[in-house]
Amino acid sequence: MTDSAISPVVVYDGVCLLCSRWVRFLLERDREGRYRFASMQSESGRHLLLTHGLDPDSPFSMLLVEDGCGYTDTTAIARVLRGLPYRRWRWLSTIMLSVPRSIRDIAYRFVARHRYRLFGRSEQCFAPTPEQRARFMS
Repeated sequence: MTDSAISPVVVYDGVCLLCSRWVRFLLERDREGRYRFASMQSESGRHLLLTHGLDPDSPFSMLLVEDGCGYTDTTAIARVLRGLPYRRWRWLSTIMLSVPRSIRDIAYRFVARHRYRLFGRSEQCFAPTPEQRARFMS
């Protein structure tokens, strides 16, 4: 696994079923352990959101913290996809980033606002397996 001091961190909504699926997707494809994860409900997730100017009590953005910079919404998703080991994800990232951010984020924000209604909500955060636990911040 990558050194945790420099690993990019994906901050996600731990009770959102769509967000939990996104984390599972990344865990399956990021076998080298490039990304670490923090739920918005955790102390470290809340701290990262606040540090990057996002309200942890009204989270409509996914946050990627990479090299000290915060990226949100579709830019965060595209940057995460670019960091995965297979070319098809990099290709998808390039396509996403070729669309103006104002346009691509309209769809993202619609889904983010309605994510619980569209995809469901869990009463508790996604629970990683014992092997995955080291990649999650508390």
